[in-house]
Amino acid sequence: MPKLDLASIPQVNRTGYPDEFATAVSGRWYRRLAPASGLTQFTASHVVLKPGAWSSQRHWHDDEDEMLVLVSGEAVLVEDEGRVTLRPGDICAWPKGVANGHHVINESGADCVFVVIGSGAGGGGGYSDIDMTFEPDGRYVHRDGTPYANERLK
Repeated sequence: MPKLDLASIPQVNRTGYPDEFATAVSGRWYRRLAPASGLTQFTASHVVLKPGAWSSQRHWHDDEDEMLVLVSGEAVLVEDEGRVTLRPGDICAWPKGVANGHHVINESGADCVFVVIGSGAGGGGGYSDIDMTFEPDGRYVHRDGTPYANERLK
């Protein structure tokens, strides 16, 4: 059946971030939709951000397009150009290869929910505000190429 039963898909808040960058996303809970539905050509996640939580560190993808649709609540999109309030129905899109670091922060007092879709191309990318990049092989590295001990979750 094409309709997904969200309650049957495990909701987790794992991160592969090194410890010093993980606290900001500890209130991010997500469900991986593509594996649960059998889709293989793109990734999709249903994400709940608790008040104060970040979706990620501010990042970009070298080889993967990304789209976000806010379903409920309110969040703040932070990009190189500044901050924009997002409300239900708002859609954001980031083409691959554009080094415009972005993330969403829940600064409200209630949960916000969004769906994020990626092309599933994998690849690497970077983080605007911290000394970290991610490699196609799953490693986190400092900008000088020195690896972090943590492996990126896929």
